[in-house]
Amino acid sequence: MPLKKTTPPASGTSRRDFIKTAALAATAFTIIPRFVLGGKGFTAPSDTLYIAGIGVGGKGTSDLTGIAKNPKAKIAFLCDVDDRQAVQSVKNFPDAKYYKRFQELFDKEEKNIDAVTVSTPDHTHAVIAMAAMSRKKHVYVQKPLTHDIYEARILTEAAKKYEVVTQMGNQYASADHVRTAKEWVDAGLIGRVTRVETWTNRPVWPQGIPKPTGKFDIPKELDWDSWLGPTPYMEFNPAYVPFNWRGWWQFGTGALGDMACHIMDAAFRILPIDFPSEVECSTTTAWEDFFKVANYADACPSSSIIHMKFPRKDGKGDIKFTWMDGGLLPERPEELLPDEPLGDSAGGYIFTGTKGKLMGNYAMPPVLLPSKRMKEVKLPKQTIPRIAGAEAGHYTEWVDACLAGYGKKQLSSPFEYAGPMTEAVLMGNLAVRSYQLQVKNEKGGFSYPGRKKLLWDAKNMKITNFDEANAFVKRDYRQGWSL
Repeated sequence: MPLKKTTPPASGTSRRDFIKTAALAATAFTIIPRFVLGGKGFTAPSDTLYIAGIGVGGKGTSDLTGIAKNPKAKIAFLCDVDDRQAVQSVKNFPDAKYYKRFQELFDKEEKNIDAVTVSTPDHTHAVIAMAAMSRKKHVYVQKPLTHDIYEARILTEAAKKYEVVTQMGNQYASADHVRTAKEWVDAGLIGRVTRVETWTNRPVWPQGIPKPTGKFDIPKELDWDSWLGPTPYMEFNPAYVPFNWRGWWQFGTGALGDMACHIMDAAFRILPIDFPSEVECSTTTAWEDFFKVANYADACPSSSIIHMKFPRKDGKGDIKFTWMDGGLLPERPEELLPDEPLGDSAGGYIFTGTKGKLMGNYAMPPVLLPSKRMKEVKLPKQTIPRIAGAEAGHYTEWVDACLAGYGKKQLSSPFEYAGPMTEAVLMGNLAVRSYQLQVKNEKGGFSYPGRKKLLWDAKNMKITNFDEANAFVKRDYRQGWSL
């Protein structure tokens, strides 16, 4: 079908709504609303969650499709700054009203919205989610929850303040595998965990490259100013949309933001940790010429290694944590046989305890190492309730919790859990961005990058021994934008 027939209208009313309104006006005295008639399989309006989807292309398409599988969910509104990205969702939900700017959506439809999904690029998550929560709307926000550490802390506090149901979109937090791993660790099969290693093959998009240049016309379907949102204004470049924004610090959070909320979830769900106390990193060096380092500080690096230390909340020492991306891998455990795979193609984790090791990933069952232990030990019985539908149930449980009301149902990734985890994820990015800084010292050299250990005061959200790093705790918003 040609694009001109599927491009959403610019106003707040769809074509179908116009036709339907005219028909209802002609028969206003003869039609009985269906909710009065009821009938088998019918969900009454009072039992329906009316949802506005913001950012409805790409991941937003699958988010809305997953949510709509719950018969109690009604996708009533669609919103996207790029009409091209919205085409599939408009086809999927032809009765939904369409808006281009979320501000107009909230101004005109606030009373008709119960909940909001946010599947926009990372740099606009917080402002949209806060606008929804301050209006007492439940929210489902894609991972990572926010673009910077300060935003994660503020959204976590706001969820409690406004008493709204929240869920971060790391859907594997509802999968069976991580619950199985927790049961094994809680049962003492590997003893007290002292170390966690995690890794991913991301990025699978361009990173560690020069900032794109050139002058381009803004596509007529795209509201570029609204797409930029709270970030400083810059000229349009097609290198950023619709997806490769992820590799640029102004908009994205790199490989960590894409995958750590999946892979690090096991450590946060299983172990008594929340905020790290220190972090250090190293990244791939890009070269412009012989012994001439390229400074691509606008881009996330092509690969990095990050080390963090987490004090255990039970007071039983610290847990050393390592993250690797860009295809970098940890040393193969001695307990792993030569032909046995290390994780899977997307990444994995290894927990090292005082009595053994456990390997897994968000999408694969855990395995005790050496693998022969799987037959030698008695695996514990299931004690943690599973989510119906596993990762697909991540959407369903949010809809049901929204209808039940704040505090009535347990969720897999509410902001009280997802917020601190996101802060830890973004602490890794703070270290990486600090590493990319080129701060000249008195001798004309650079005092950073380097393997500097950054000390973190979590309560006050501050690096205490390298003040330049604090620029990455909280960014400045463009005029007209705020939390």
